[in-house]
Amino acid sequence: MTPSLPAMLAVMTAAALFCRFAGFLAMRFLPPSARLDAALKATPLAVMAGITAQALAAGGLVEALALSAAMVLSVTTRNDVGAAVAGVAVAAGLRALGL
Repeated sequence: MTPSLPAMLAVMTAAALFCRFAGFLAMRFLPPSARLDAALKATPLAVMAGITAQALAAGGLVEALALSAAMVLSVTTRNDVGAAVAGVAVAAGLRALGL
């Protein structure tokens, strides 16, 4: 663990809490609409795509295989959380094998 890790975690926690509270307050003033509903449903996918794109760009074969496994499982099982956990397990397994 690096010395800056606790500070980074604290900042990320504060940012996440701020976003949640700001979102809650903003939703009190925005009228419900089909467009807003579509935007809110697309947000988790956009966040996950940004995270995986960075991991794939910085990584190599292990990350590509883990992401591929997660995508296949997500499409076949329709369980995003299970697919993400399986992707992490694939990456950990490949790292344990020395890749």
